[in-house]
Amino acid sequence: MGATRTHKDLMAWQESLRLVETVYRRTSEFPHEEAFGLTAQMRRAAISVPSNIAEGAGRASPKELAQFVNIASGSLAELETQIEIAARLGYLRTDATLLHEVVRVGKLLTGLRRSCKNPDNE
Repeated sequence: MGATRTHKDLMAWQESLRLVETVYRRTSEFPHEEAFGLTAQMRRAAISVPSNIAEGAGRASPKELAQFVNIASGSLAELETQIEIAARLGYLRTDATLLHEVVRVGKLLTGLRRSCKNPDNE
């Protein structure tokens, strides 16, 4: 990552923000009794993805960024599991768009992790 770039320049961060927006819209339709359960869990997991990318990008080295990208990937896997749970409970219809966003962010995180290992290949 060049010295003048910030987390806002990273496609993984930009796309993960879109995912957060989608998760908020979809979970707003969940039953009220899930406000402190699955709704909150999904929102926290979604928010964790761009937050960890931003924190890692604000650190001093590609190695530290890679560490936070790994954490973001874990949060994304958590969110994917929660989407499956919501679908099984009937709160969320099987949604190709939402799952497509998760897969896209996952691929971007993989690419970002690789670029951390080879910072000269950007």
